Amino acid sequence: QFAFQENEIKLLTAEIERLKNFGCLGVSPSLEGLRDENAKLKYRLNFLQKSLQEERSKAAKSMININSCLQEIFGAAIQAAYPELENPPLVVTPSQQPKFGDYQCNSAMAISQILLKTKEQKVSPREIAEKISKNIPANECIEKVEIAGPGFINVHLRKDFVSKQLSSLLMNGVQPPAIGKRKKVVVDFSSPNIAKEMHVGHLRSTIIGESMCRLFEFAGYDVLRLNHVGDWGTQFGMLIAHLQDKFPDYLTVSPPIGDLQAFYKESKRRFDTEEEFKKRAYQCVVLLQSKNPEFIKAWQLICDVSRKEFQKIYNCLDITIIERGESFYHEMMKDIVKEFEDKGFVQVDDGRKIVFVPGFPVPLTIVKSDGGYTYDTSDLAALKHRLCEEKGDILIYVVDSGQSVHFQTVFAAGQMIGWYDPKVTRVAHAAFGVVLGEDKKKFKTRSGDTVRLIDLLEEGLKRAMDKLKDKERDKVLTAEELKAAQTSVAFGCIKYADLSHNRLNDYVFSFDKMLDDRGNTAAYLLYAFTRIRAIARLANIDEQMLRKAAREEVLILDHEKEWKLGKCILRFPEILQKILEDLLLHTLCDYLYELATTFTEFYDNCYCVEKDRQSGQIVKVNMWRLLLCEATATVMAKGFDILGIKPVQRM
Repeated sequence: QFAFQENEIKLLTAEIERLKNFGCLGVSPSLEGLRDENAKLKYRLNFLQKSLQEERSKAAKSMININSCLQEIFGAAIQAAYPELENPPLVVTPSQQPKFGDYQCNSAMAISQILLKTKEQKVSPREIAEKISKNIPANECIEKVEIAGPGFINVHLRKDFVSKQLSSLLMNGVQPPAIGKRKKVVVDFSSPNIAKEMHVGHLRSTIIGESMCRLFEFAGYDVLRLNHVGDWGTQFGMLIAHLQDKFPDYLTVSPPIGDLQAFYKESKRRFDTEEEFKKRAYQCVVLLQSKNPEFIKAWQLICDVSRKEFQKIYNCLDITIIERGESFYHEMMKDIVKEFEDKGFVQVDDGRKIVFVPGFPVPLTIVKSDGGYTYDTSDLAALKHRLCEEKGDILIYVVDSGQSVHFQTVFAAGQMIGWYDPKVTRVAHAAFGVVLGEDKKKFKTRSGDTVRLIDLLEEGLKRAMDKLKDKERDKVLTAEELKAAQTSVAFGCIKYADLSHNRLNDYVFSFDKMLDDRGNTAAYLLYAFTRIRAIARLANIDEQMLRKAAREEVLILDHEKEWKLGKCILRFPEILQKILEDLLLHTLCDYLYELATTFTEFYDNCYCVEKDRQSGQIVKVNMWRLLLCEATATVMAKGFDILGIKPVQRM
């Protein structure tokens, strides 16, 4: 990853020397120019050298992705053993059982098939595995390899290597693996509609999108979080007309719209039943779109009321997002239509302007028969702006699965017109299923209405407090600690219940299940975390003592449970790398649950603090084991942070 910078430094150094020599020849007319050029090159050289030094320092502190290291090692071994094979299969996975080592390379079987098909050579996978093993280059992480069964290569890691990586983690904190060039990621998530309340349907997009942003930010990407709110369109005609009737002095006195949902329903009822009102609503749309100041003011008032309501939700869930609604792209839509027309992609169908995209049977409608624009037009405008103006390298749309065909068509249209090359720029629809009630039907209230998100969050707070009181936590925690535990459990459980399910599937929303402190739930993990953090505290070991021990102590991993926990902790970077590739956050939840249960096994079998059975006095502190506790808690804390969950010190 440093090769490009090193090469540029060499070239710049050579160029500075050349300019020096050139200046010494005494060519006076351009001497000033040479000095300027020399100064610029020196500045660039200093910048690159400093940047390279910083990157190297950062890389030295980064957690190592052991799976990636092993892939490099086995990639080199396969290349040396079979140089004639182009892109040979490379499969390295953690072993499921200790008797099969720590990792496995399972490439031999696939290589055997390739040799048979392409070279007509019949070679047993076991023979291939032996040849690969003999070509493994010198490295610091592999203790030994064994060949098992038909050709599995079982890899045993060196204990001193694992111990060294754990010490580095304790001294440097959880540092992400180096990513090379810093790319820009644009994430489109949440996206409620103005004048409508956020409901349970917005919950998944908001939670999943926030967590994806946190992950990419932690990995070192430049992340732009966008809220593509529905803040433009014909519905604003009826809302403005109703506002004029109900609050005629809205231009001078801020209208007290308390319940925007009721306001929306009233205006919709009038639009559907009153012909005169309907006509006026259409006139209001025309005046709004022509930027009439009075109508822009009315539109802004309605948007502001909605924003305040949205912000209450975002504050509860700790969401950071920039609003950039459909109105932002309105002025760009005319140019989008013209671009598609100029390139010959537009057909006229019954007054509509449509675009057929190869491979998609339903065309995009970019202009309606009445001359208005559509969602297709605004989504194309947003796509182009994010690619060409924001210069996004990765674009992620966190929107429900029902929109899959729409987005695939829009993305394909962007490729067709030449806005991006999918080999260079990644544009992905991170689709998700719907939230179901416990009856396995779409989640609704008893009266059949959509569940308001604010009601759901308030119910979560109530249930969390009930649970804490059932456990008599109110008797041992201060009022402040109890309040912190309540919000941590309530919002943590709601987020985790969503994120711990594969986002592609529908999931059943159940407060009883998510607040259960047994099994793969936030309640269990939050409680486990507070217990781990308390171990050192109860042994009177403070942070300073732990930091000193991390520098001086060697982490002994002789007990099988110590070894198992140490390896589990160090799998964190490979888990994150997998999610950066497939955007499936439940993998992180599964890992955190595995880490917590592996820690419990370790704690049950390995004494961290030994006490006198009679007096209860501490007689021995096994510091290397306390360091394993600290490393576990450090990784769990970072995992919680990525998921948007706030742990507490006491629960």
